Amino acid sequence: MKQFTLNNFVRNNILALQPYISFRDHNEFKAPILMDANESPFGEFNRYPDSTQKRLKNKLSEFKNISSNQIAVGNGSDELIDLIIKIFCEPKKDSILMMNPSFAMYGFYATINENTVVKLDLNENFQIEKQQFLKVTRENQPKIFFLCSPNNPTGNSIQDIEFYIQNFDGIVVVDEAYIEFSDQKSSLELLEKYPNLIVLQTFSKAWGMAGARVGIAYASEEIITLINTVKAPYNVNSLSQELVLNVIDDQYQFNQNLNNIFEEREWLKNEFQDINCITKVFPTDANFFLIEFEDVEKVYQTLLDKEVLTSKRTPQIPNCIRINIGNREENIQLIQVLKKSETL
Repeated sequence: MKQFTLNNFVRNNILALQPYISFRDHNEFKAPILMDANESPFGEFNRYPDSTQKRLKNKLSEFKNISSNQIAVGNGSDELIDLIIKIFCEPKKDSILMMNPSFAMYGFYATINENTVVKLDLNENFQIEKQQFLKVTRENQPKIFFLCSPNNPTGNSIQDIEFYIQNFDGIVVVDEAYIEFSDQKSSLELLEKYPNLIVLQTFSKAWGMAGARVGIAYASEEIITLINTVKAPYNVNSLSQELVLNVIDDQYQFNQNLNNIFEEREWLKNEFQDINCITKVFPTDANFFLIEFEDVEKVYQTLLDKEVLTSKRTPQIPNCIRINIGNREENIQLIQVLKKSETL
């Protein structure tokens, strides 16, 4: 990668944009009487949340050993994906690059922003072919590369991530929504080395907080400043911030839940071996399996009939269903339905 200058990749109107700053956000400002924001004086949650999420960022800074100035908090990772595209991609002009198959929302938000979506087909092992990557980037010159690892919906980790960061002339977003389930090292350790890198993580998966909708972006201070400039003033509510602060403090429960998922993942993997309608169980570093079936339509419909909701991935990934790991009772029911589908 040649010398990276951030402002060369940011939209001009974003560079000129002045962020919305609440007077309450000033560190030196303190007042017991708040009459500035037209809030009700009554109610348990009558005040707007902290727009800068100071307590949460400070907690994450300690937890991840990263400066709080390198952290942005979003209303789920989805909001952060949307903001990143808005910051760097000029509508009707620029393009993003994403793996195929991968998380559909990268393309969704790019399309909303009227950007072209360039798809990089993965090989039979759901890995990126390096020469193909270099060819596609050279021909299309995308502004952003969304690299999901472990990848959704395939479940595998992408090998040699640093190569793609180093050889991409633009912003690389490594989406680590499932990193806690993987032995792969986090790309957070590469942040100081690569100023074009953004790492996304979430509290929706391993932390069991999908209902709270809290996603995190880690990047250079310059990129984080841009995200904070563009984001809505009160994008993460008070309840969600408090809930996440509490779960970070309860490391015992987090580790217990994570170990339970690992145990269930291994149990399911063994159970799948005895089910004849399964033709392949793909390796996974996530909290789900991608499974290929002989008759995927019949299996999927049988699961639906028994009120087991899964994610059919065909035709994008032929004959496959993505099934996430449940608790033991749910997993037993899943196995029973799959075995029954063989006799129908």
